[in-house]
Amino acid sequence: MTTKSFSIITLLLFFSAVFSSALPPVFGDEYAGKTQRDELTRVFISPQRIVWKSNDILVKDEENLLLPGNSQAEMSRTNTCFMRTSGNDTASVLLDYGKELHGGLQLVMGGSTRREPSLVRIRFGESVGECFSETSNSGWKVGFSTDDHAKRDIVMEIPRDGLIEIGNTGFRFVRIDLLQNNTTIHIKEARAILRYRDIPYLGSFKSSDERLNQIWLTGAYTVHLNMQEFLWDGIKRDRIVWLGDMHPEMAAIYTVFGANEVVPNSLDLAVKQFPLPGWMNKISTYSLWYLIIQHEWFLVTGNYDYLKKHRDYMVGLINQIDEAVNENGEIKVEGMVFLDWPSTPNKNGVNSGAHALMVWALQDAQKIFHAINEKEAFLKSEIILSRLKKNIPSHFNLKQAAALKSIAGILNPKTASDEAILIGGAENFTTFYGYYMLEALAMAGKYDDAMDIISQYWGGMLDLGATTFWEDFNLEWAKNSARLDELTPEGKNDIHGDFGAYCYPGYRHSFCHGWAAGPTAWMSKHILGVKVLEPGFKKIKIEPYLGDLDWVEGTFPTPHGVIKVKHKKSPSGEITSEINVPQGVEVVK
Repeated sequence: MTTKSFSIITLLLFFSAVFSSALPPVFGDEYAGKTQRDELTRVFISPQRIVWKSNDILVKDEENLLLPGNSQAEMSRTNTCFMRTSGNDTASVLLDYGKELHGGLQLVMGGSTRREPSLVRIRFGESVGECFSETSNSGWKVGFSTDDHAKRDIVMEIPRDGLIEIGNTGFRFVRIDLLQNNTTIHIKEARAILRYRDIPYLGSFKSSDERLNQIWLTGAYTVHLNMQEFLWDGIKRDRIVWLGDMHPEMAAIYTVFGANEVVPNSLDLAVKQFPLPGWMNKISTYSLWYLIIQHEWFLVTGNYDYLKKHRDYMVGLINQIDEAVNENGEIKVEGMVFLDWPSTPNKNGVNSGAHALMVWALQDAQKIFHAINEKEAFLKSEIILSRLKKNIPSHFNLKQAAALKSIAGILNPKTASDEAILIGGAENFTTFYGYYMLEALAMAGKYDDAMDIISQYWGGMLDLGATTFWEDFNLEWAKNSARLDELTPEGKNDIHGDFGAYCYPGYRHSFCHGWAAGPTAWMSKHILGVKVLEPGFKKIKIEPYLGDLDWVEGTFPTPHGVIKVKHKKSPSGEITSEINVPQGVEVVK
């Protein structure tokens, strides 16, 4: 054997050992196919601050919990947090980990006055208020929390020594109550377990406006946390692959992380979970989002094979859509017609938006079928479109509908902006459909308005202590509300517990929802100016808009490598640009 051959074999064996999920040799063949390596990374994070404790007598030395840990219990009771419950007085402490996290809690114990385990109550919260809340799982209501998607209010016994890991949810805060009466425990460590994909942030955005920079990064982190085994809507709830939610998430993902596998894996899962005939997530509009996602993912990846893998499902879906549209262009489907929650009272507007969404989806489907030479489905899509265009409804003063109609090309974007989207500015924006409102504003050339709304609306969540963006937000909520990271003073509203509606009243409201990440994609596309023209980034256009910004710079991942862009505005308003693209990417002037 040559030295070169030996080196190659050695390397192959090394990589096989590193990347295989081999078990210790005591596990025989009967375990084959029954194990799975955890593809996500776990990191332990010490609390950043103590928010509150019940009193100075029952809880002492709590600052020791802020120290670095090593997950090792010690027989010594030095450098521990002392907690004692006696009579009706319960020892409690509230910890802040500084950022929204997905995962759980690791308690490392330092002894107890009991030989037996001790009873504690652990409450995870996305806000301080949630850690003080009671659950109402049988009826969702303002002022209460729920545990129906992730257990976040847990009463359990913990050991005297050793360690225990608790919970799997979305949270920033943890409250620990010692329920065991006449008992003292010593907690050495109370570290959060962050469970996430350890992947590089290939995309970036920096400008002369630090608020916009923070919004971009917060959107990126919001969707990053939701990139678990599959792409979730929220890390506290629902922890499900929802196809509508997935579109703005996907846009943020390819902007920040490139073509991450979580997107196609989640599409594959959705097809298995919701076979035809039927609608994705049992919602007709979510099947339309499936087509839009497929086209946009193809545009940024150039992956023809993946389109062909889903050919049969997409063709079958077009046949199903054909049956749902009558000769007068009216859509007749069973079940719920859904855009987003805040739009639901305006039924005419929702139906109008669904009509526009179908036009958009069919236009994207035609591009897909052209790419894979599926002529019959292409023609059928054209026939359905011709029927839909016989009956183009009004936007009914619904911002969501007006935005979709602009994107679908059936309403002038300037008209949509003036008649609906800009009425009241950021009022009645939503975290999900706000992305499409921003897109419509860009199509109308109203970039300054869009940037102001991003700063006011998404920045409004930051002003209230958010480290990730929320399932919903209304500017009215902020007027007399305390921040989420503080105890709510008397006379102030609790921004978490006192608001919310529909399926997210009170503390059930998700404060890390991927569909809210749209501004991250929007800013890279329209401010940094990176726009893909041909599948796989073969051709792009760089069209920045700086508005009041003095400069902006950033990166954008492609299948060929990372695009690097810098734009600087002179005192006269002239913009000079530095553009560096990888081989295989052509910049069209």
